Amino acid sequence: MRNTIINRRFKYNFVNVSAILIIINVACFILENIFQALPYYLSMVPIYIHFRHWYWQFFTYMFSHVSFWHLFSNMLGLFIFGVIVERNVGSKEFLLYYLLTGTAAGVASYFSYLYSGSVFTVVLGASGALYAVMLLFAVLFPSAVVYVFGIIPMRAPVLVLVYFLIDFFGQFRADGTAHLVHLYGLLFGLIYILVRMRINPLRSWGLMK
Repeated sequence: MRNTIINRRFKYNFVNVSAILIIINVACFILENIFQALPYYLSMVPIYIHFRHWYWQFFTYMFSHVSFWHLFSNMLGLFIFGVIVERNVGSKEFLLYYLLTGTAAGVASYFSYLYSGSVFTVVLGASGALYAVMLLFAVLFPSAVVYVFGIIPMRAPVLVLVYFLIDFFGQFRADGTAHLVHLYGLLFGLIYILVRMRINPLRSWGLMK
């Protein structure tokens, strides 16, 4: 199949973008705790985007976290999955994948919240991009076993399915978690993998010949 500009790969390099992203997230968290108004500028709030045109929030929401545990769990996931994925695909490809899927998840969530009337929803956290990274990890390393909570062994594709089901059904209850962003992260990760990387996850997982 002929390569196009969409499929043209970057020259491989590894600079540990995952670690840089973690440092940026930690720095933003510290600044948010110093400047109390900063989360309202960094987080994605549909009504602010719609009426104030704060379009940067489609991007910056990925670097805003509500609590230390929120930050820690997301950065732990980025450390576990991100470094391995980045070493496999290269730092430039990883950074494009991370930022593009995270931003796309933010944009899609904005329109969903806007048209559902949930314009005061505050969306923040790296989870949208992180879910996309987790999906790519499962596609690249389908036989990998992840120990959930450090004790429950689970194959990477099964882990993705479990998280998908949790967030799918989580949409039907108000628990303060941005399940929609997680689902969009998986969706845009899947599109990226299919279109740019030309990898069929079902084939990678042995579900299709």
